[in-house]
Amino acid sequence: MNNRAVKPTASRCTAALLAVLFLLLTLLCCSPYRYHAKDADLQSDASVTVQAVRGGVLFDGPGDANALVFYPGAQVEETAYAPLLRSLAAAGVDCFAVKMPLGYAFLGINRAKTLMAQYDYTRWFLAGHSLGGAMAAYFAATHKDALSGLILLGAYSANDLSDAAFPVLYVYGSNDKVLTRKRLDKGLQKSAADTRVVELDGGNHANFGAYGKQKGDGTATIPRETQIAQTVKEILRMVKK
Repeated sequence: MNNRAVKPTASRCTAALLAVLFLLLTLLCCSPYRYHAKDADLQSDASVTVQAVRGGVLFDGPGDANALVFYPGAQVEETAYAPLLRSLAAAGVDCFAVKMPLGYAFLGINRAKTLMAQYDYTRWFLAGHSLGGAMAAYFAATHKDALSGLILLGAYSANDLSDAAFPVLYVYGSNDKVLTRKRLDKGLQKSAADTRVVELDGGNHANFGAYGKQKGDGTATIPRETQIAQTVKEILRMVKK
């Protein structure tokens, strides 16, 4: 019997290359959800300095001990979370909005690690929205000693966090039609001992950010500003615990 490996033919290599190119073009041509809020959210003032940094945007407030790295949802521009992150920074939690490769967090799972190596903060928190939240949970599950807390917005963890020493916060809107509740419940079964779940009455999936409506989402019955303010309150409750 001939056990030698069969070398791929030229036609097979060409087909594989075309498949990869098609996937890349599909990702590049997807219409991203862009920032739809006030320009002021991206401008520095007396309380918060907003600056472009390698890999995203830094919202630098009066605090110097706590920092939060934020992974955006799929195809959502990182600056769409400016209202949320700016509010946290003003309250003393410096925030990094991470720019993901091609707009997908699964292509930049370890970007938190890069930022953590570049800046000197006492405690690091990791947060993410939707797909960004799932990828943040993946990073947290494999870097349990590096974090002081994990925040998932309209997201769930597919990874086992049951032995995590850090707290985990789940926040989602009651009108969210994008989040899969069955998977959320499954994720909660293997979450950290210190896990808190908050349902925002009237909130939806898209209003954690300022990027407009999202396909398949429910209609929010509270203003986006209210949903963001409530979310900021819950995150600060964790950070300042």
